[in-house]
Amino acid sequence: MGKFCPVGAIRRILGARGSLQNLLTFLKGLGAGRLLAMVVVTLSLMGFFAFVILRVTAPQMTALYTDLTFEDSNSVIKELDRQAIPYEIRNEGAVIMVPKDRVTRLRLKLAESNLPKGGGVGYEIFDKSDALGTTSFVQNINHLRALEGELARTIKAIDRVQAARVHLVLPERPLFAREAPEPSASIVLRVRGGLEPQQVRAIRHIVASAVNGLKAQRVSIVDETGQLLANGATGGTSADGLSGDERRSAYERRLREQVEGIVSSVVGAGRTRVQLSADFDFNKTTQTTDTFDPEGRVLRSSQTREETSATADSNGQVTVNNELPGNQQQQQAPTARDQSKKSEEVNNYEISRTTKTEVTEAGRVNRVSVAVLVDGTYSKNDKGETLYQPRDKEDLDRIAALVRSAIGFDQKRGDQIEVVNLRFAEAPMTPPAAEPAGVLGFLQFTKSDVMSVIELGVMMVLGIVVLFMVIRPMVRRIVSQEIAPAPLPQPEIAPTELQQIANHGQGNNMIDAAASQGQAHAAAVARVGELAEKNPNETVSIIRQWLAEPA
Repeated sequence: MGKFCPVGAIRRILGARGSLQNLLTFLKGLGAGRLLAMVVVTLSLMGFFAFVILRVTAPQMTALYTDLTFEDSNSVIKELDRQAIPYEIRNEGAVIMVPKDRVTRLRLKLAESNLPKGGGVGYEIFDKSDALGTTSFVQNINHLRALEGELARTIKAIDRVQAARVHLVLPERPLFAREAPEPSASIVLRVRGGLEPQQVRAIRHIVASAVNGLKAQRVSIVDETGQLLANGATGGTSADGLSGDERRSAYERRLREQVEGIVSSVVGAGRTRVQLSADFDFNKTTQTTDTFDPEGRVLRSSQTREETSATADSNGQVTVNNELPGNQQQQQAPTARDQSKKSEEVNNYEISRTTKTEVTEAGRVNRVSVAVLVDGTYSKNDKGETLYQPRDKEDLDRIAALVRSAIGFDQKRGDQIEVVNLRFAEAPMTPPAAEPAGVLGFLQFTKSDVMSVIELGVMMVLGIVVLFMVIRPMVRRIVSQEIAPAPLPQPEIAPTELQQIANHGQGNNMIDAAASQGQAHAAAVARVGELAEKNPNETVSIIRQWLAEPA
């Protein structure tokens, strides 16, 4: 180990004190305004970078559940607090955000606790009920509530349905009544955008299939705006629950899409227009026919009966001796006097009979009329001009044949098809070029990943702008500003000598001249050197001032 040197320690202490004194003197020379500006800039810079660091290091939040009710949101928040999981609440509690890397595990954990419940009461209402002390009326009410809640959860699982509320009417059969009243249901939906007709039909059939005795025609559906999506009245609807106008519109739309699809594949996308009209018969017909075939006789039953009778002559003598067994053998055989035979046969035949009952539902297609308008072909000449050419009659006939096959053309029904070639008013649209798969497609970035990268890039750009446009000019202005030197103590020398020393242009010449001018000038120079040693900070300030002055 090295020896302790007291002189070196004293020098280090004096050096530290000198540095601290120099720092204090420098800060005093800056002034209160400049110190405040430096403090503000420093704190702003520290706060900005602290915000950037916290924002970058913070976990990426994503939605755990959306469209939650207040009850479900409260239950989920309590569970997250119990597990000490960070979360954010948005949209007045309807959306709960959690770290992205923990979403799947949290959903599984909450599903174990039967959360969220979907805003309604399901069959879990029977989990905590006391069956011994519950009346049948309460049990029936709980069963109805549970059934309504389960149906609402099922309907909510359909796309575009945000919330659902189901009301069921399950009437009891009155005493001494032959027929029970039919059950009915009403559903109120809150949807995003609009529901397709097939989705409305699906909801009606889901509810009808889940309730015993409920028909799809008895289910009414209304959205949050009060628009009737499905009418629960039985009149005016078909077996599938659609009215006549809805069936005709759906039929026309389906055929129109088929015709447009097949014609567009020939003439090009957007180069055809199709109008289709269908004539429907909405009368419901029930017809029963009995047919008898006289040639088709069938033997149903047959009965045959035969009877034979005969009488004999015993010479009119009836005695006991004649009746004895021995005497009977000795007697001669009697001669038959009367004999008869009767045969009877009864056959029952059934004539062939056919009974046929036909029920024709409302909505029969009487006639279909189709009008197809197609555009011609376009080409460019040598000058680059676009030329229009009409289509040949053979092409139009082929298109008409395709349309007939697409709609199920029936000439007996009176169907009509017209295919006309006319030039469209708008110019042909050039199909956009297919975009090649870029880096995003290769790396398979999701939308959230792209947004995170953009956010980090924006924050980095802002940091650079603040650093170079705000912080750097302020620091340069503080450093480059002139610092007023502290006044030096007046040495006991001639004023003319001080003036010569303070003069920058003649300072060095006066020192050289003092060395050659004698003892008086040498003493003045020595005094200046002593003053510089005693006041190093002021000397440095004077030198800096000289360097800052223009040459």
